[in-house]
Amino acid sequence: MRRYFSAFLAFYLFWLIPGFAQEGAPDYVKENYTKEEVYIPMRDGVRLYTAIYTPKEKGPHPIMMQRTCYSIAPYGPDNYKKALGPSKYLMEDKFIFVYQDVRGRWMSEGDFTNMTPNIPGNKHKKQTDESSDTFDTIEWLLKHLKGKTNGKVGQWGISYPGFYTAAALPDAHPALKASSPQAPIGDFFFDDFHHNGAYLQSYTAAYPVFGYQTDTTTQSWYNEALTRMRAANAIDGYDYHLEMGPLKNITEKIHFDNEFWKQTIEHPNYDEFWQKRSIIPHLKDVDHAVMVVGGWFDAEDLFGPLNIYKTVEKNNPDTYNTIVMGPWSHGDWARERGIQKINHIYFGDSISTFYQKEIERTFFNHFLRDGKGKPALPEAYMFDTGLKEWQKFDVWPPQIPKTTLGFKENGVLTINETGSADASFDYLSDPAKPVPYTSFTEGVTFTPRAYMTDDQRHASRRPDVLTFETAPLEKDFVLAGEIMAKLKVAISSTDADFIVKIIDVYPPDHESYEHNPDNIVMGNYQQLVRAEVFRGRFRNSFAEPEPFVPNEVTEVEYVLQDILHTFKKGHKVMVQIHSTWFPYIDRNPQKYVDNIYEANEEDFIKATITVKGDSKIEIGELNTTPAPLQLEVDK
Repeated sequence: MRRYFSAFLAFYLFWLIPGFAQEGAPDYVKENYTKEEVYIPMRDGVRLYTAIYTPKEKGPHPIMMQRTCYSIAPYGPDNYKKALGPSKYLMEDKFIFVYQDVRGRWMSEGDFTNMTPNIPGNKHKKQTDESSDTFDTIEWLLKHLKGKTNGKVGQWGISYPGFYTAAALPDAHPALKASSPQAPIGDFFFDDFHHNGAYLQSYTAAYPVFGYQTDTTTQSWYNEALTRMRAANAIDGYDYHLEMGPLKNITEKIHFDNEFWKQTIEHPNYDEFWQKRSIIPHLKDVDHAVMVVGGWFDAEDLFGPLNIYKTVEKNNPDTYNTIVMGPWSHGDWARERGIQKINHIYFGDSISTFYQKEIERTFFNHFLRDGKGKPALPEAYMFDTGLKEWQKFDVWPPQIPKTTLGFKENGVLTINETGSADASFDYLSDPAKPVPYTSFTEGVTFTPRAYMTDDQRHASRRPDVLTFETAPLEKDFVLAGEIMAKLKVAISSTDADFIVKIIDVYPPDHESYEHNPDNIVMGNYQQLVRAEVFRGRFRNSFAEPEPFVPNEVTEVEYVLQDILHTFKKGHKVMVQIHSTWFPYIDRNPQKYVDNIYEANEEDFIKATITVKGDSKIEIGELNTTPAPLQLEVDK
């Protein structure tokens, strides 16, 4: 158990606490900055614990701020971070760096709320949300640092801190000039804990971090809850979660005292609880520069950056708003390993350094140091994950002709040709023997990242996976923009999930990469490029689920998130369709029950799934955003 807890805690420190993973001279920060720790009062009297690092070099300097639920450690005025800011380049450019524990986390007072609901028009009201807390913090800093700052503030954050950055976009303080939400959570029903309402069972280990209230502390509070997973003995996460059984057993054995888990299981549908926590509908009247950053292979937060960017763009056409999507998993751009690879796929060298120096540094220095006009950056800096090179776009999604992928007999995938409505393709989905999400054995893990480019041969060989592919391409073929799966299905039961994958099949003679183990042969490799799950009960409404009528042909349409991938000459395009993806995604019982979190063992049944031949996948500019249906909620 200790081994598992240590690994889990190391994950949080490495990936989520700002500055932990950055490299720099051991004493650089202490030699070049002075540190103070203060409590900053909010409008309701709650005080938020804040660390301020001010350059010793004479100013005035801009302020760069990050608000986090993951701790601003190390604590104590004489204990300095090893590195500051988003990168060493901005640290060397000498900003005033400010770090703040959000309400109810670590040393800050108040109660913690997951994805604090935004209160529209809250700039000067007594009520508090993340926007008002950011506003009040900036107001205090400008007075406290008078004479040391030039009065311009920027903010950034990755993952949950990315949400806090996005949540401060509406009703912003006039001194806030540049914001960069990076891998931001946009909506917890579509990011992180859920994808299209399906529960990410891999996130079971994350709940202890978010599900308890604490007093002010510098110590972690989630150790005991983590050890309940007895994961030190679980070499195979697939077996561990399968033996766990229905999700109700997680309630009984692991998260029986976790408030966020309780809220999750009490709200299985996209009701007011979840909708209030979505920041996306509130991204209006944004009056300062925005740069959204994400990774094409982010298993946690791909919905967030794409939808936040598009919504800011749609609602604020005169605001400077740009997006960067690189060949990264969650937060990879904040560190440099020399080579950039996801699982077995190599994308190039020093890609994060290029981003940090040429994109991120340019953005913040321009808007926070008296820059005029627009910086020398495109509207969209997007990495083509097939060509393995950066592309610049004036608009995203790109305005190019729509591409359609269709299905024919004998596993044939067509391009811009739809299959026959008379054709149908069947498979038997058994929740007792779910399709693994990965080709390799993996222990109980949170945020499984390698699978995002994993070899899919383990799935294409299974009888419960439909597989369609083209002939070898005679020339390069590009898929760019939004993706919509438009399935026509019939099922023998009353509920099912649908997983659609787009895959790049390498030619038999493709060279192997020197950075991989010798047993990883790239010939005929089936690289996952894009995939997403959809819980069939939500086909008409995420708020009001409904069962299927057995054996009745029904349309199921959903978004897979965007793509920019060139399938090279000699490669093949493949599509897979199946109904389990375990244990990344929880198992649908396939018998409709009102709440899957309360399903019993006997509710899990086999189902015959039929996909009709006139189903298709559309790629291009499809107007799939903004985010899904919003109910009327209290303002």
